[in-house]
Amino acid sequence: MRIDLDVIQAWIKPGSRVLDLGCGDGTLLHNLCSNKQVSGYGLEIDPKQITTCISKGLNVIDQNLNQGLDNFADKSFDTVVMTHALQTMHAPHQVLEDMLRVGEECIVTFPNFGHWKARWHLCAKGRMPVSDLLPYQWYDTPNIHFCTFRDFEVLCHQLNIDIVHRQVVAERPVSRLLKDVRPNLFGETAIYHLRKQAWQASRGDNGPKREG
Repeated sequence: MRIDLDVIQAWIKPGSRVLDLGCGDGTLLHNLCSNKQVSGYGLEIDPKQITTCISKGLNVIDQNLNQGLDNFADKSFDTVVMTHALQTMHAPHQVLEDMLRVGEECIVTFPNFGHWKARWHLCAKGRMPVSDLLPYQWYDTPNIHFCTFRDFEVLCHQLNIDIVHRQVVAERPVSRLLKDVRPNLFGETAIYHLRKQAWQASRGDNGPKREG
């Protein structure tokens, strides 16, 4: 299993209620159900992935995340998870607000566009980087909102979101050695554990209102 999924499992309490957004083939949710006895649902839009989830006995809903989570009541779940999908959302800030309305807390992971290899590729070749981390050409990528760790943390501050934990993941040897010294430069994947600031959670304020 991917390193980021191992970290997420450690952050989720046994027996909790979990909503996995963009759950893919259900690997994370299946492991949580088996190892931590969580109860929950996965949301996915790919028919093949949905079929795989069903074959694993998972509760999965066919739902486009860009249409919001209005079908879920406030605080329906203990934790809402989204792995490597936030950067594909039309309005990531609204997705984060929805996640923290539906859940007591949320966990998100995303690739770091500020990684040194992406910077080097842009500087040396003058073209959008293509790598194991970002394996698409600019014209066919599902990633429409690239960000760095710093970008994301500024957004959290603007939305009055507390960062409970942050884990920086790197698989390349050089990045593993330096990721804790310069995370925004050497971290390949970010894993953030978030919740609304206490004063907002107590009054049920979910931050700026959604436009439209």
